[in-house]
Amino acid sequence: MKKAVQFGAGNIGRGFIGALLSQSGYQVVFADVAEAIIDKINEDKTYTVHVMDVDCKDQKIENISGVNSTKPEAIDEIASADLVTTAVGLVILPRIAPTIAQAIEKRMENGVKEPMNMIACENAIRGTSQLKKAVYENLSDAGKAYADEYVGFADCAVDRIVPPVKSENFIDVVVEEYFEWDVEKSGLKGEFPQIKGMTLVDDLMAYIERKLFTLNTGHCITAYLGNLRGIPTIDKAIADEEIFGIVSAAMKESGDGLIKKYGFDPEKHAAYIKKIISRFKNPYLQDDVTRVGREPLRKLSPTDRLIKPMMTAAGYGLPVDHLVIGAGAALHYDNPNDKQSVELQEKIGAQGVRAAAAEITGLTDEGLLDAIVAEYEKLN
Repeated sequence: MKKAVQFGAGNIGRGFIGALLSQSGYQVVFADVAEAIIDKINEDKTYTVHVMDVDCKDQKIENISGVNSTKPEAIDEIASADLVTTAVGLVILPRIAPTIAQAIEKRMENGVKEPMNMIACENAIRGTSQLKKAVYENLSDAGKAYADEYVGFADCAVDRIVPPVKSENFIDVVVEEYFEWDVEKSGLKGEFPQIKGMTLVDDLMAYIERKLFTLNTGHCITAYLGNLRGIPTIDKAIADEEIFGIVSAAMKESGDGLIKKYGFDPEKHAAYIKKIISRFKNPYLQDDVTRVGREPLRKLSPTDRLIKPMMTAAGYGLPVDHLVIGAGAALHYDNPNDKQSVELQEKIGAQGVRAAAAEITGLTDEGLLDAIVAEYEKLN
């Protein structure tokens, strides 16, 4: 049986990536710092994924174990793995890189010639490339040469909504039916992994930006507008007629930019948007607007889900009025429990909205900045 180490035993790790690996015949070792979760996984050796959608069903996940990712045992597990995946968040990737590097050095010392592949399943553009850079910074010259030959680093795009719903058993997970996992073939070494639900693709950026400019763009605008109106969850926010209209229009604007850039079929992309919005309406997920809206500085950055699609569409001379509303709403996000939200509001308080927006978004287009500030003021 092939073995996979899944860094991150949180909801995405258990409800999406780890579950698919187990269902594809892998022995899955979850690596995490959360002792309670790791202990429970080792005690039960199984958990349940509750698929809550139009059709509800339960999936039993087996062939699993857990290891503390900070302990030497984690190095041993990685050194004997065929595949390493992550779902930990971009900021954590550099922290797990030394452990992965030590495992690669151990494989080299043991004379292992079978390839091992790494796939960082993060909600970001080219997360695996960022992991590779951090891993190589921790490798010896010999280790780098070995990794060049025997360790694959494949970028991917992932999409599944896994809200923090509490179950009777705290390692069980609630997920939606829909998921997408697109992996760039060129980064893999040896035989391609045979994983249920994984799609191997050549042009990954088209899939990354399709997801980022559609799901992530619409999701966060729904969250920020819902938060402004005191609506607690995504399904209730998208049920608001005015919010639905703004979000739908923003997703069409971002989609028009994608169609120009990648030549997507307009009818198929319109159907994709329609499917995404239907996912927002899923009443079973109860996805908090505070979860979806968290880390607004990252979401307002030049390469992320609000500004990048705005600049892409604007670059083709296309309308961006509703994307601008989304950016204005994001600037209002005020959550004392979110470090980035606190920093955002401090910047606005100290510099004013326009200067803060210019710094955070990286925008130099005066007209777009004026429009964002105007929408910000209207949303007051």
